[in-house]
Amino acid sequence: MKIPGTKYEPSPLGDNLSSNFGAIKLFYGSSAAELGKEIGDYLGIKPGAYDKNVFSNENIFIRLRESVRGQDVYLVQTMSSPVHDNFMEMLIMIDALKRDSAWRINVVVPYLSYGRSDKKDQPRVPITARLIANMIEAAGADRYITIDLHAGQIQGFFNIPGDALTAFHLLSDYVISKNIPDLTVVSTDLGYAKQARNWGQKLNSPVALVEKRRVDNAERPEVMSIIGSVDGRNVLLVDDEVNTGGSVFNAVKVLRENGARKIYLAFTHGFFTEKTIARFKELELEEIILTNTIIQPEKYRLPNMTVLSVAPLLAEVIKRAHQGRSVGELFDE
Repeated sequence: MKIPGTKYEPSPLGDNLSSNFGAIKLFYGSSAAELGKEIGDYLGIKPGAYDKNVFSNENIFIRLRESVRGQDVYLVQTMSSPVHDNFMEMLIMIDALKRDSAWRINVVVPYLSYGRSDKKDQPRVPITARLIANMIEAAGADRYITIDLHAGQIQGFFNIPGDALTAFHLLSDYVISKNIPDLTVVSTDLGYAKQARNWGQKLNSPVALVEKRRVDNAERPEVMSIIGSVDGRNVLLVDDEVNTGGSVFNAVKVLRENGARKIYLAFTHGFFTEKTIARFKELELEEIILTNTIIQPEKYRLPNMTVLSVAPLLAEVIKRAHQGRSVGELFDE
């Protein structure tokens, strides 16, 4: 059976976790407990134990409850809300692992925050994505694993090796299984056009693009037009991340004005707010398809929402990184 999110079918005899790089050890932080447990179950590994205390001055204290000396350590922590608490916890855990003489420290960050701050596109602004990469390295990480960076150039901000994965196969395989007739793939903006073409090629569907322009100092972008035709078609709206849902709201509005029928939404990262959920309810989408790179609280889980797990994909990559095997083989690369 193919591993979800890949093109790889493992041997029926299975793989073992033997390696020349020491024993494997898996830890997960506060923001990734559910996902970390899934990864551990897939690998047949019991997660490492540690104590976390937050003092009255909001300082975080971490103490490992077992030795990691000479071991290949994988720390799973996603940058969900509260972003800065979770990020600081990850840095402190990296430092604790390093000071306990871990042989190699691999950070598994399914969602890397600040991805939109990847360039200096106006005067007197930072490139925060580069800062995040620098801080992870300075803390002592030896390798990183992440999913669907907002921009490919962020890989170049790291001076340590890493695996920048994609949830494209996981999401697209699910959509294919639904056999949606008369389907057109639509990108929420021109910046996601290349990925939309990949969707269209795999689903053997035509592609359309939403053209938009942002109004100065406005949270919601102004949608101008659609490049392509959606009249009388079912639509799969695709993006990498949804936050407040402003782009989706405007895209769906213009799609309906141009004759679209049922509208599906697929994306990797869901960093939701109350406003996002209110907009989703108002839009009455046929289905909202996303992954669990960010675990959604119960109040944000809608009846028409399908959450696909990236745990098997991450677990297989962890296994291969530990054994020194090709990760590209998972995707026929």
